[in-house]
Amino acid sequence: MKKIILLICLGTLLMAEQPQPFKAKAVQPTQPFTGKIMQLQQKLDPMFGIPLDKYPKWHAEALLKNGHKAEFISVKSMMQVYLHQEYFLKRNLLEDKIDKIYVKDYLTGEKADAKEAVYVFGSRIVGPHGDDLIPFASETNAKLFMMKNGGTKLLPYSKITAGLLRYLDM
Repeated sequence: MKKIILLICLGTLLMAEQPQPFKAKAVQPTQPFTGKIMQLQQKLDPMFGIPLDKYPKWHAEALLKNGHKAEFISVKSMMQVYLHQEYFLKRNLLEDKIDKIYVKDYLTGEKADAKEAVYVFGSRIVGPHGDDLIPFASETNAKLFMMKNGGTKLLPYSKITAGLLRYLDM
């Protein structure tokens, strides 16, 4: 009985049709790559690759010296690029040097100069990419936020360092 089953299996294998090799078609790119990631119509955060429209409350933006605008998913993302511009310029990830930086007040949604804003550190609110600095146009708004959502420090722009950003990214 075992011999019959073995013969049937071998016969089936010998009579089975041989698979045909897969023939892939060449795909032509619709647009050539320009080497510039940050363009006027960008849809992803250049630092973390998160879709910009997913977290509109956290948006930050930078005006470049060539007049173009670069958008970021959060303060942490923008500051990483701002503090390391040479790295991004050398690798063609940034079109030009950053001229001005702006944040969105977390409570009111107003656009504010990032160098004039104040930032809450250590609150219970988590940003799009983990712990983040929460921006406010005024110290009053920041203190109101801290009363409701906690926060260990209120920081001016001058206290934002590369070390602080590394700590937030741990």
